[in-house]
Amino acid sequence: MAQAELFSRNGLSVIDYRCTAGPDTPPFVERHQRHSISYVRRGSFAVRSRGRTFDLVAGSLFIGHPGDEYVCTHDHHVCGDECLSVQFAPEMAEAVSDSIDLWRGVGIPPLAETMVLGELTQSVARGESDIGLDEAALAFAARFANVISGKTRQAICTQVVERRRAVDAARWIEAHSSEEIDLARVAKRAGLSAFHFLRVFANVLGVTPHQYLVRARLKHAARLLADEERAITDIALDVGFADLSNFVRSFRRAAGVSPREFRRAARGDRKILQERVAAHAA
Repeated sequence: MAQAELFSRNGLSVIDYRCTAGPDTPPFVERHQRHSISYVRRGSFAVRSRGRTFDLVAGSLFIGHPGDEYVCTHDHHVCGDECLSVQFAPEMAEAVSDSIDLWRGVGIPPLAETMVLGELTQSVARGESDIGLDEAALAFAARFANVISGKTRQAICTQVVERRRAVDAARWIEAHSSEEIDLARVAKRAGLSAFHFLRVFANVLGVTPHQYLVRARLKHAARLLADEERAITDIALDVGFADLSNFVRSFRRAAGVSPREFRRAARGDRKILQERVAAHAA
């Protein structure tokens, strides 16, 4: 089985699994070391655990509990399967749900409520969104816990102290946006767990912390593109983007034009802006 770690920090990991097993592959045993929620993106397989067999297809969830064993088979599928797995350290798993029963469900059928968040997390993993992968993974986990438990977490209180924390955090993100910033770092500054901080910030400001970080970087980049002659690559790195391709993709998604075209428009090339307006009107 091929696996690629997409994110791992502060008790949260996101791993992409691609299995090529088929009907001729002998059943194999998995022993899980952490709590996990794996979204079946493609294919199908079966899992035996605690005397029951669960058939999983695209859209299903495979729930893992530390120390438990799972026997996986592929009797009915010849093309393998792919899963996006969100894995949690004990303290993070408890923040998602303190119910042991919830973590021992093994196989969860395809549910609209979890599938849409699973696809969102997958989209973020592909780099097609400015939401942070850790944010998407936690939102996916929260949705799983709410749906399976039948409970909705109590709405976040937006009293003055919560609003101040969110605004102060946004001001700090904007001032330090060129630095490497993750959810856990900002949450620690706010004195909240990452799980709780994400909900407070989004509830108060309407965007996630990572979305705000990306937009702050784009704002700074736009100013530099308009005012300075430095190379676009240098600007991308200076404002906090790790590579040029990510910057160009994010900038085009936000502005509708490439950084180079934006710079030309800022220098007086009205044709670019006119074409953008015409395309929007169409």
